[in-house]
Amino acid sequence: MSMKRKWIWAAGILAALGGGAPAGAQVTTRVTHAWLQAVNEEGFTTNPVPHPIVLRGVVLNDPGEMLDPSYDPDATDEVTKGGEFQLFIQGVEGDRGGTALWMAQNYDAAAPWKPGVKDYGAEWTQELARVMQSGFRKGNVVDVTARMSLFYGGKWNINENHSTNSANDFDIVLVKENAGLPPAEAITLADLKNADDSAIFDATRATGGEHWQGMRVRLDGIRLADTNGWGQSAWNDRLCTAVDGTGRTLPLRMPRTDLGDPPLTSRWFSAVGILNQESGSSTSGTNGYELFVQEIGPELDLGRSASGGIAVSFSADYEGYVLEASDDNLETWTAVDAMPVRVIWIEDEAASPNREYRLRKAD
Repeated sequence: MSMKRKWIWAAGILAALGGGAPAGAQVTTRVTHAWLQAVNEEGFTTNPVPHPIVLRGVVLNDPGEMLDPSYDPDATDEVTKGGEFQLFIQGVEGDRGGTALWMAQNYDAAAPWKPGVKDYGAEWTQELARVMQSGFRKGNVVDVTARMSLFYGGKWNINENHSTNSANDFDIVLVKENAGLPPAEAITLADLKNADDSAIFDATRATGGEHWQGMRVRLDGIRLADTNGWGQSAWNDRLCTAVDGTGRTLPLRMPRTDLGDPPLTSRWFSAVGILNQESGSSTSGTNGYELFVQEIGPELDLGRSASGGIAVSFSADYEGYVLEASDDNLETWTAVDAMPVRVIWIEDEAASPNREYRLRKAD
């Protein structure tokens, strides 16, 4: 399909959604993650984006997990970005894919060659409050209205086009509270890397990194080749390398949150997080896949059942695992012959000592 035909198709969407909009009125187009993230054989975007657009998705991370949004009064040069906001939302209702939202306090450090006002200064705090005003959090479904966006790093990103101009603002509106995180799709490094450790790139997005880009996944069968980035604070320093039994590797981008001590480099584990892409290019995107880590597992919680026996619980993200037990000091392991009982685990971060609970059937 030619570029001209694509523009005609996009215009057709605008006309269909706009209805009887007056001449000259700005029409907002609802798009999907699958459409927005479509790429060609070079990994570059294939669809011209008809701004403004609206994109729906479930929030995968709290902004502070990835980058520090705090105002930095010393970020006034072309080196320090100051506070940064980054959020991933994943498609819902059959829309496959995910998209990153990003903005920064000082765009002079991100794009010094661009003209115009690019430093929020002390107004950064107000800009953050504006974006966060709907009170969304991880697991909520939101609508994002984007007036600008750019392709970089192998993916299309919602941003402010590196400008403090309010005409470039994006808005986040809460659609549904507590919808819950999507189940983490189980993958291995063989799903992302060829036998020679090169990235599997598929422009159709049916396989390889593109198939899971921007989505919540569980990476199984890995161990740490190094722990250099564990517990670091700067984005560029928070990188560890995961390796599987065949020599395939993948960068693990560690969060700002505390995950405890790193697993021993001899220990096999799984990691749950967001499959991101950071190719480092504004024109090419056939490599640079990495996992932004949010959880290391599987982790087992032990307690007492209602009948007084042992109760073992673990995250539903590890539903495909088999629970085993050892009675001889870890020498032999056998599958536990027990009927699993499904439990909904609610983490109430606002709990007080005197809080009481009940269950009410939703309408």
